[in-house]
Amino acid sequence: MTLQEYIENEILPRYEAFDAGHRRDHAESVIRESRKLAREHGADERMAYVIAAYHDLGLAVDREFHHIHSGEMLMADVRLREWFTEAQLSVMRDAVEDHRASGKRPPRTIYGAIVAEADRQIDPETILRRTLQFGLRQSPDADFEWHFVRAYDHMLEKYAEGGYLHLWLNSERNVQGLAALRAIIGDKPRMREMCERIFRELKS
Repeated sequence: MTLQEYIENEILPRYEAFDAGHRRDHAESVIRESRKLAREHGADERMAYVIAAYHDLGLAVDREFHHIHSGEMLMADVRLREWFTEAQLSVMRDAVEDHRASGKRPPRTIYGAIVAEADRQIDPETILRRTLQFGLRQSPDADFEWHFVRAYDHMLEKYAEGGYLHLWLNSERNVQGLAALRAIIGDKPRMREMCERIFRELKS
């Protein structure tokens, strides 16, 4: 079995048990962007590939510390030792731990920066949808106004100027996406209109 066969058959199917924003399509998107960034920055593409494949597996344990659990799962996977050294695996674990958007310190290596950047899929429509989906899971009976206030506060806290989101590599995709999202955040009536439409779709 090749590394790619192992990842595709044994690792990626685990994402199907997660919420809509973290299913297999999300993992595959992070993998594609990670491989692209690895090529651009002269990093080991195979390491970036595996880091991306494992980066959210810890959601099976809990959300708050999923980045830590994901790193533990990577290190505990004996099959990976067929393809990587212990030193490489240690770097890969650190990268998985460093991918979280709320992380206050910069990633320890280029691999952490790559997976963190790849995980920032800053498409305004997708981000608003995932934010409302999360709110509906937490408070399914709350009215739209509650969900909009929650979504708007989250956008300010994470994505607005001074928010906690960091783009460690400033990839073209994310720089453009963040500018588009900030334009929406700065136009509250437009954001409300988008959220109302998405909310109706999610509730129907």
